[in-house]
Amino acid sequence: MNSRISGTPSPDSPAAPLDFDVIIAGCGPTGALLAAELRLHDVRVLVLEKETEPVSFARIVGLHIRSIELMAMRGLLERILEHGRRRPAGAYFAAIDKPAPEGLDSAHAYLLGIPQPVIVDLLEQHAIGRGAQVRHGTAVTGLEQDDDGVTVELAGGQRLRASHLVGCDGGRSTVRKLLGVGFPGEPSRNDTLMGEMEVGVPPEQIAAKMTEIGRTDRRFDFRPFGQGVYRVVIPVAGVGDRARQPTIEDFRQQLRAVAGTDFGVHSPRWLSRFGDATRLAERYRVGRVLLAGDAAHIHPPIGGQGLNLGLQDAFNLGWKLAAQVRGWAPEPLLDTYQAERHPVAEDVLDNTRAQLELLSAEPGPRAVRRLLTELMEFDEVNRRLIEKITAIGIRYDFGPGPDLLGRRLRDLDLKQGRLYDLLHHGRGLLLDRTERLTVDGWSDRVDLLADPTAPLDAPCVLLRPDGHVAWIGDDQHDLNHHLARWFGHPTT
Repeated sequence: MNSRISGTPSPDSPAAPLDFDVIIAGCGPTGALLAAELRLHDVRVLVLEKETEPVSFARIVGLHIRSIELMAMRGLLERILEHGRRRPAGAYFAAIDKPAPEGLDSAHAYLLGIPQPVIVDLLEQHAIGRGAQVRHGTAVTGLEQDDDGVTVELAGGQRLRASHLVGCDGGRSTVRKLLGVGFPGEPSRNDTLMGEMEVGVPPEQIAAKMTEIGRTDRRFDFRPFGQGVYRVVIPVAGVGDRARQPTIEDFRQQLRAVAGTDFGVHSPRWLSRFGDATRLAERYRVGRVLLAGDAAHIHPPIGGQGLNLGLQDAFNLGWKLAAQVRGWAPEPLLDTYQAERHPVAEDVLDNTRAQLELLSAEPGPRAVRRLLTELMEFDEVNRRLIEKITAIGIRYDFGPGPDLLGRRLRDLDLKQGRLYDLLHHGRGLLLDRTERLTVDGWSDRVDLLADPTAPLDAPCVLLRPDGHVAWIGDDQHDLNHHLARWFGHPTT
């Protein structure tokens, strides 16, 4: 495996021509969405996926509010809604059964359950439709970078050249290992079996056993999932062989150990095993190589945040990397990817650690869970935890200013239509209630919408392509300064 990373090209070797602007390792949700985001800006993209076939099991994943908003921003939501099932927001944090507070600041305040292979395929087809190239059965085995680009070596020996490489290749990321980026955290100590299967006993028997076990063990879950199928989640002491796919007999044995019965489970739809490892990459960028999604962070799936965190990485990185490739990015723009997303991942890792503790059967964690359940009766506490899990509470540090600065803006109803419909092309947007400002000099990167009736408690806001508020005010000179900060020098 070639892991050499050179800092400068040989003085005797002229830079090789680029085959692509960006190569992405991994065509999961993060890699596919990133490819589509880059294609919005005519970046030449190649996505390399080592697997030849999609996963065989149809595990249901949940899109949280912020990820649903991102899909709406790019015109994908209606297509995705056809394949998903909406569920009420709430009971996210450590599965504490509290409904979402009233008036969540989103037009999409629900959870969307969707089979993982479906969302992966939809995003991949979206990227291909935008012009990205995708190659399956192609693994990255080496990389070298210099001042002008990255040379990527493939399993068959082929070498490709790109301006940048992004590792979206999962928790065991080859790209991260080749870079030598540290991945500190806690290794897996216990496994969890998860799957969907049919049962051979009446629902009343299952409900009674669930009530009995739930008094002491919050990690065990056995609930109906429609059409006679049950979703089964069983904690396992210790770490098993991750290379071996669990079998229905594994589930039966563990059910008998935990519940005293295997409920006659049979005919599984899918079976999987996951650990409780929690790790965060020390760096998201080394020169021209970046990391996103599970390649940058892993954690237990409690709260359903993992896939969402990766999608939001891609949305944050896509327009910034495109700006770098297209040549108009301000000098520090690409570095803001790590500055903004690394703390978000730290917070997710911490809240999953906390949630795991609250699922423990030990007396201390059970007492804390009872206390938190009581505290969540207060709207402020419940709202804070919901906004944390669903990522609508994120505020990037853009410097001093009103509370809205650095936050995402909800999907407003404007006289020209819905706000998110105006963000489909991945450009910045100035929403001007004064009808006095201009984006002259940046009109190739930023759209202008003058709407004095916009339901907004600010004179004007400048939105980045990811929907976060980059500036608030009504002064043209100050606006120009912030346009240059985020969108580079004006075009003469």
